[in-house]
Amino acid sequence: MPKRHFVKYTFLAVEPAWRRLPDDERDEHKREFLAACEDFSQDHLLRVFSLAGTRGDADMLLLSQAENLERIHEFHVVLTQSGLMKWMSIPYSYLAMTKPSEYSDESRLEVRPGHSKYLFVYPFVKTRAWYLLPADERWRIMQEHIRVGKEFPNIDLNTSYSFGLDDQEFVVAFESDNPADFLDLVQKLRLTESSAYTLRDTPTFTCLSMPVERALGALDGAALRASA
Repeated sequence: MPKRHFVKYTFLAVEPAWRRLPDDERDEHKREFLAACEDFSQDHLLRVFSLAGTRGDADMLLLSQAENLERIHEFHVVLTQSGLMKWMSIPYSYLAMTKPSEYSDESRLEVRPGHSKYLFVYPFVKTRAWYLLPADERWRIMQEHIRVGKEFPNIDLNTSYSFGLDDQEFVVAFESDNPADFLDLVQKLRLTESSAYTLRDTPTFTCLSMPVERALGALDGAALRASA
C-alpha cells in the first residue's frame, strides 16, 4: 500500500542587509544552503520556488516531503546551520499530510515532482457549519466544485491536510503554466455553493518553479560563482 507523506511549505525571507555583504561571503552562504538541499533531495522530494516579484514578504519557498516527520525536522535543522539562514526569517510555514479525498478518486498520497512553471499556494479553512452538514450533502456540494476544476485540465491540484498538525485545515497547491487560467478558475469557484463555507483562504502565494541554485541567485541578483 502506498504510504502517506508529510508535506512542509517553508517560506523564507532574506534580510536586505545580507545583500550588502561581500560577494565571497554571500557565495559561501549560498553553498552551505545548497548543500543542505542537495543532501535532503537525494532521497526525498524537494521543490524550490522563487517569489521575487510576486510577494513583498517572502523570497523563496521550499516544498519538502518525507514519510516521517523526523526527516523534515532534520532537514530544517541542517538548513539552520547554514550562514544564509542566519540572515533569513520564516514569515509563513505550513505543515500537512497527504491522505485520500472524501470526494474524489483522484487523490494522491504524495506530491508529484514539478512539471509546471508556477505553483499557487494558500492555507484553507472551512466554516464549522460545513462539518455539521450530512456527509451526502457535503459530497453533493463538492461535486460541483470538482466539475468546475475539470473545466481547466491544464491546472493540477495537490491538496494536503493539516487537521491537528497546524493552524489551517488544508494546504492547497495548484500548478499551471498559465497564471491567467488559475485566476479564471478561482474566480469561477467563487460562484459555487462550496464557496459559502470558506472561512479563510489567504494569504495566497504565486511561486515560480526553479532549481535551488537559481532561486538562491534571485535573492541578490548574483549567480553562484565557481569555487576557487
